[in-house]
Amino acid sequence: MKQSKIFYFIVKNFFRILLTIYNRCTSRWLEPLSPGEKFIVACNHASNLDPLIVGCYFPRRLRYLAKEELFTGWFLGTCIRALGAVPVSRQSNASAAGALKGFMKLYQEGSDVLIFPEGGRTLDGKLQPLEAGVALIAAHEHAPILPVFIHGSFRAMPPGSAFVKPTKLRVTFGKPLRFGEEVYNSREGRKTIMDSLTRAFRELEAGE
Repeated sequence: MKQSKIFYFIVKNFFRILLTIYNRCTSRWLEPLSPGEKFIVACNHASNLDPLIVGCYFPRRLRYLAKEELFTGWFLGTCIRALGAVPVSRQSNASAAGALKGFMKLYQEGSDVLIFPEGGRTLDGKLQPLEAGVALIAAHEHAPILPVFIHGSFRAMPPGSAFVKPTKLRVTFGKPLRFGEEVYNSREGRKTIMDSLTRAFRELEAGE
């Protein structure tokens, strides 16, 4: 465990330095992170760089599901595993229920979890409609959601690109979304969660 933590910090700081120098990546927080609170970290998704960026600039180790094909290469597989990626097969991730159970398990194990509620990478760089899975997880676990928005990753490495361009990146950690029991415990409350998260993303997107 100690070696694992050391390797995590080595990988995290290596890529953070690389992103800072090559992409002039900066981060900002609209509200200080609460150290004793566990979050569902919800981020927009425009590039394969996104999990790496969030993982490097979030102060704690995030856990997230990643397709097992990403682990076939030794270097990439080792690095993203160190940053918290958990391989999942196409069969296990084929249904929404399977993916939701996977995220809930990671959260229940005590980790902050990273999720991309758009369901896939945007093909035009703009925020896509959000899928309701994030609200189901938040309601089931009574969990707060931390909205995160990355500017520049689509230009740096759009879908289909094999190389990273030296485009400037900026990651903004928004204000946490916390809800009362009446929201978590009602079916109508899931719409409240989705509306709040969509609004938070739109505000962060417009903040470029």
